Amino acid sequence: MGRMVTLEAADGHRLNAWESEGHAHPYALVVVQEIFGVNPHIRAVCDTLAQSGFHVIAPALFDRVEPGLELDYTAEGVKKGLDVRARIPLEKTLLDLEAAIHALAPRKVGMIGYCWGGTLAWQVACRDMGVSAASCWYGAGIAAASALEPRCPVQMHFGGLDVTIPPADIATIRAAHPEIELYVYDDADHGFGCADRATFNAQAYALAQERSLAFLKSSLNP
Repeated sequence: MGRMVTLEAADGHRLNAWESEGHAHPYALVVVQEIFGVNPHIRAVCDTLAQSGFHVIAPALFDRVEPGLELDYTAEGVKKGLDVRARIPLEKTLLDLEAAIHALAPRKVGMIGYCWGGTLAWQVACRDMGVSAASCWYGAGIAAASALEPRCPVQMHFGGLDVTIPPADIATIRAAHPEIELYVYDDADHGFGCADRATFNAQAYALAQERSLAFLKSSLNP
């Protein structure tokens, strides 16, 4: 269903992106990768969302450092992904996400992000970047940026067993933004929405997916 395309950021950087379109796609959505790149899992996420009525683009955010980099869910993959992420300034990553948003305009554009992507979706939601709704899945950097103010509706999903996002962080987010639709899945760990990870939780994924789709479609209703 999907295909690789090329985007160009405002600073002239060219990057790959996975684009998926179903037979009917009234909704526009940017999918933001984990720290493993636009790998087979993220491409499958895009294709699944396309089947649910979204025109989806997932920009390859690692292309700034290592074009085409795809990592698997191992300790080595985590180490490599964290290293590459640390070498890309947030401002540059935001330019790449902006390129994906512009590629889907002039429709209302939503964003859904996982892990690193969940944190980035929060950052985008708090800027005037043309996003009308953001769904953030287990973004570990959100609590540290909770002083930011969202400029569009935001929904968040966390795992109750996720040691990288302890209850204190979730409490910080709730206290700063009681208006945000925030869910905690008590029996789920970090990465519970990825079937390629040992922490995959089918029940939590199904419920978070159902909630995300309803939230995004309601916010992006043409």
